[in-house]
Amino acid sequence: MSSEAATADSQRYAAFRHRPFLAFWSARFLATFSTQIVSVAVGWQVYDLTRDPFDLGLVGIVQFIPSLLLVLVTGAIADRFGRRLIMGFAAMLEAVCALALLLLSLRGLTGVVPIFIVLAVFGVARAFFGPAAASLVANLVPPKDFANAVAWNSSAWQTATIVGPVAGGLLYGLSSEIAYGIAALLMMASAGLVFIIPKPVQRTGTERPSLDTLFAGFRYIWSEKVVLGAISLDLFAVLLSGAVALLPVYARDILDLGPWGLGMLRSAPGIGALAVAVWLAGHPLRDHAGIILLVFVGLFGAFTVVFGVSTIVWVSIFALAMLGATDMVSVYVRETLIQLWTPDEVRGRVNAVNMVFVGASNELGEFRAGTMAAFMGTVPAVVFGGVGAIAVAGLWAWLFPKMRDIRHLQGRE
Repeated sequence: MSSEAATADSQRYAAFRHRPFLAFWSARFLATFSTQIVSVAVGWQVYDLTRDPFDLGLVGIVQFIPSLLLVLVTGAIADRFGRRLIMGFAAMLEAVCALALLLLSLRGLTGVVPIFIVLAVFGVARAFFGPAAASLVANLVPPKDFANAVAWNSSAWQTATIVGPVAGGLLYGLSSEIAYGIAALLMMASAGLVFIIPKPVQRTGTERPSLDTLFAGFRYIWSEKVVLGAISLDLFAVLLSGAVALLPVYARDILDLGPWGLGMLRSAPGIGALAVAVWLAGHPLRDHAGIILLVFVGLFGAFTVVFGVSTIVWVSIFALAMLGATDMVSVYVRETLIQLWTPDEVRGRVNAVNMVFVGASNELGEFRAGTMAAFMGTVPAVVFGGVGAIAVAGLWAWLFPKMRDIRHLQGRE
């Protein structure tokens, strides 16, 4: 192996030279993998019970509300206390929720209200897990390896979104009880991995808790237009174009697939995203990061439209894979910008706000899609959202010129 090739290989796996990051990466993978199993099982179970796409939208909104209500608490706690412990206890609470869904299935479900109650508690766990996990990464690797860590961290999430839905579909095909039981075991394993991470160095605020310190994340985001633009871009683009909630409708009624087919559709975006994440780990973006971010958000919307109108299975899967690939580029740029442009002492609060925006884009996006599908049809709802994402990319290029003109992903320029 040439010296240049050896150097490139070393740079590709730079984040894994730090053992705490390896444990974190593994825990993040297991947590996401098990969450995907639960998501597929819940989506199919709810749609089996009601046959109403509006209820699929409620699955998202029920999980989002806790993040919204707790945004001032979760971020402040992540900044003031150990992010590692918060992440581990949140994973344990997620395991308890999976066990609760298992017990409900064993007793026999005739309605969706008990599922929604458990999902609300699951949303509380995710509300604490998200800011702590996102902030912890920056404490596990030095700044020079952070972009590489973001790529690999995203790969953990994307790998789990590939194999998790397929596993969820196959396990649910056996029984919902098996799906929830496996998910609970994996969530407990994730918590165990988090607890073995050595206590990292973390800058914590010394000021007494007050309304001023609780709102510090909002204040910083509003004052830093690069961070504001990056966070709000994801909010509105995915809020409009999210179609994941309607995949059970496509699998059952449009593409004529079963639970395994639903898992395949759920996995397709992850396949495209993982391929891009691995490529980015060895080929970081060198220039024009802001323009690339906006272009790929627009492409994300375009492939959403293609998926929405497709009635051919392979075209739908290809469109979903490309949707995931384009989204991975925007996630990579956006998350790197947010973490490197944010001081560590407010990083938890900023990430809590970011998690609410991400939750709004995902869970509220699912609610938007389910509601629109109930009133105007599934296909028009998805197409409308894709066109909206394209429009958002163009509008944000004009509203946030500082973000658009960012060139390098190495912190403040």
